[in-house]
Amino acid sequence: MPDNSSGDQPRLADASQHRHLPEHELLNSLIGKWMTTGETIPADGAPALKIHASDIYEWVAGRFFVVHTAYGRIGDTDVGGIELIGYDPEAKRFRTHLFDSQGNITTQNLTFNDGTWTWSGQHARATGVLSNDGQAMPTLHEWSDDGVNWRPSMNVTLHKVV
Repeated sequence: MPDNSSGDQPRLADASQHRHLPEHELLNSLIGKWMTTGETIPADGAPALKIHASDIYEWVAGRFFVVHTAYGRIGDTDVGGIELIGYDPEAKRFRTHLFDSQGNITTQNLTFNDGTWTWSGQHARATGVLSNDGQAMPTLHEWSDDGVNWRPSMNVTLHKVV
C-alpha cells in the first residue's frame, strides 16, 4: 500500500487569483432554460425556414463561466452546439467560443448594454434585447460573407421557461 505522506495523493489545482467582478453578475440574465422560435431570413428569395430550438445557459462551477447548449431544427435540419462564455478583464469584454453541429469553431466578442446582448464575430453577429421582466429575448442574427456587408439571416425569440 503506498505511503500517503509521500505526495502520492491527488492534489487540487492551485487556488485561483481571480475574483468575481460585476460583469460576471450580468451573465445571470442569460441563466435558465429557453425555448427559441423564429425563422430564417433568406437573401435569395427562397421561403423562410421555421426555427425551433432549446437553449440552456448554466453556470460552470465557480461562476466565472457560462456553458450554453443549444439543440433544435432549422427547417428539416438538426442543429446545435456548445458555447462557452467568459469575461476577459484585460480586454474588458466577454468572449464566447462556439462549437457547432457542423464542426465549426467560432469565437466572438459579447457585450451587454442597457438590456441588450450583442454577439459579434467575423462573419456572424446577433443582437438580443431582454424584455423588462427578463423572460423573453427577441434576437436578430446577421451574416456577412466578407465581414463588411451584413444581411439579416435569422429572427428568433427566446422565451425563458425555467
